[in-house]
Amino acid sequence: MEQFLIEAKEAARTTATLKPYFKTAVLMEFAHAIRRFSADIIEANALDLKSAKENNLSYAMIERLMLNEKRIEDMAKAVEEIAALRDPVGRILDGWVVPNGLRIEKVATPIGVVGIIYESRPNVTSDTAALCFKSGNVCVLKGGKEAQNSNEAIVAAIKEALQKFDLPLHAVSLLPDSTREGVAKFIKMDKYVDVIVPRGGESLISFVTKNSAIPVIKHDKGVCHTYVDSEADLEKAVNIAVNAKCSKPSACNALETLLVHKDVAKVLLPKIHTAFKEAGTELRGCEKTLQIIDIKEATEEDYSTEYLDNILTIKVVEDLDEAIAHIAQYGTSHSEAIITENYTKAEKFMNSIDAACLYLNASSRFTDGGEFGFGAEVGISTNKLHARGPMGINELTTYKYKVYGEGQIRP
Repeated sequence: MEQFLIEAKEAARTTATLKPYFKTAVLMEFAHAIRRFSADIIEANALDLKSAKENNLSYAMIERLMLNEKRIEDMAKAVEEIAALRDPVGRILDGWVVPNGLRIEKVATPIGVVGIIYESRPNVTSDTAALCFKSGNVCVLKGGKEAQNSNEAIVAAIKEALQKFDLPLHAVSLLPDSTREGVAKFIKMDKYVDVIVPRGGESLISFVTKNSAIPVIKHDKGVCHTYVDSEADLEKAVNIAVNAKCSKPSACNALETLLVHKDVAKVLLPKIHTAFKEAGTELRGCEKTLQIIDIKEATEEDYSTEYLDNILTIKVVEDLDEAIAHIAQYGTSHSEAIITENYTKAEKFMNSIDAACLYLNASSRFTDGGEFGFGAEVGISTNKLHARGPMGINELTTYKYKVYGEGQIRP
């Protein structure tokens, strides 16, 4: 592994200095290669799906794992969108002249070698490879064993594109030892790897965070809430809640708990019940909710659970302050929403809650690199440093200071 990472580090010296037009051309070839290899990728994915079903993986895991022609085309289009973005490297973030005449520039630069550890979703492989390459970085990818065949096929396509441009193949690579022991060794290699980005289940995030000698940007679970205020437009509330939960229940930005102000509960909850029944959603509610609609009673554990499935918890709250307190207790700093026509309440909600993304009268499902205009994302960071929310090409840069002088010496 050490020799592998030495070569990755050497490759980073090449990718850091590539010209923007050249990176764009290479990324367009990434996209073409993904399309050319689509049959191979689908064949490899079929092996992973067969194994997943034999091992009784959850519906959410299988849904994330599955690839078809449309999803592969979406992967290729995402790479093309990333290629079209403004190059993040070399941006002058700030600049000034000090009294002695020195001209100082704060300039965006690549991070270096980025290790990304993730589960299930093979599209993450192409997304993160493209984002890292666009931002001048090398990526070392460690996908879940359930997607190993799919990931190998996708990386094979990307490496063909790298080879076509005579670039180091270690610019995009899968970790050679994908065992737990291999990962444990990998996250200690701070001499060669500059940052680790883990995205996946609680156990993965916890293991990496506790054991890494390399700086970690966590992409933790999403226990996301939507609060329906007493001054909400209830038609908006129903539509937003159903979209936030049902458009993709397995997503980390999906709604998990709906908080409802007591003054609108008797009118809203029957509408919610009907809408979610049509969507096949299992509802669980607090005692006050059960007095209005006939659903399963929620447990304390439900409020802190990221279901990643078509299940929703409902809680009736006294007011905005209780909603904020509930989110502070059970939220995971991911995505939180308020439905209200009262601007003052909206601003209080959005300013009081510690989360990467806050929404007014919109679905939390928009927490996504593509929706934010990033082309794709490495993940959705719940860290406060160095990146937060959807992590795109700008978040894959750090900075250096360039200081220009004319012979100045310090007295």
